[in-house]
Amino acid sequence: MPRFAANLSMMFNEVPFLDRFAAAADAGFDAVEFLFPYEHRPEEIGARLAKHGLTQALFNLPPGDWAGGERGLAALPGREEELAAGTARALDYAAATGVTRLHLMAGIADPADPAARARYRDAVIRTAETLAHHGIDLLLEPINGRDMPGYFLNDIDAAAAFIAGLGIGNVRLQFDIYHCQIIHGDVTMRLRRLIRQIGHVQIASVPSRHEPDGEELNYPFLFDELDRLGYAGIVGCEYRPRGRTEDGLAWFAGRGR
Repeated sequence: MPRFAANLSMMFNEVPFLDRFAAAADAGFDAVEFLFPYEHRPEEIGARLAKHGLTQALFNLPPGDWAGGERGLAALPGREEELAAGTARALDYAAATGVTRLHLMAGIADPADPAARARYRDAVIRTAETLAHHGIDLLLEPINGRDMPGYFLNDIDAAAAFIAGLGIGNVRLQFDIYHCQIIHGDVTMRLRRLIRQIGHVQIASVPSRHEPDGEELNYPFLFDELDRLGYAGIVGCEYRPRGRTEDGLAWFAGRGR
């Protein structure tokens, strides 16, 4: 059975962010992920992880003006200095948390725009090189256009081909099963074909993005498939609970530590 990380941006919202680490540990999780840690000091995050024996699985590099609608900087020409500064900031949090995977958001841009394509390629190469010096993998996640209209990286097959073409050892695919089902379907065959490129997996039900316990996808089968494929990474629970987080964890019962 895969190892699961609670996504603290979406789960355990019944309590303040810094208290969600304890809530996740109490529920049986031994790893966590979240979108962004930057509203809290690195030492605060690191202390909560250490106190509760949790592994930090993943978080995102700074995305630009999130409240203003930005969803990353990598494909945006003219934002090079801001991305470099954000990478340096993220590395402070990486040092405090011990995380070994960071997600680079592409941003809202036309994937057919040559300037956006060139900027994205350069941003990935430069950021990966910076992270490699710290033993960190750079993850790229395709996101479906229903949840994030206009997102630059919106096709899993294209992302996988892009990563293969780069040939950079620490650039990996962040394979969100929820997004894959909405963009393409045929989840299992893509897992089988792309497993060597995958650095992180995330889950949620489709179409609601709630607990992975029903609707379109057979998650027990997919969890077994990840085992059959030898996936040794962590599976992030990037879903929005239907109600209280604890009340929706029947799917997770017996899978924690």
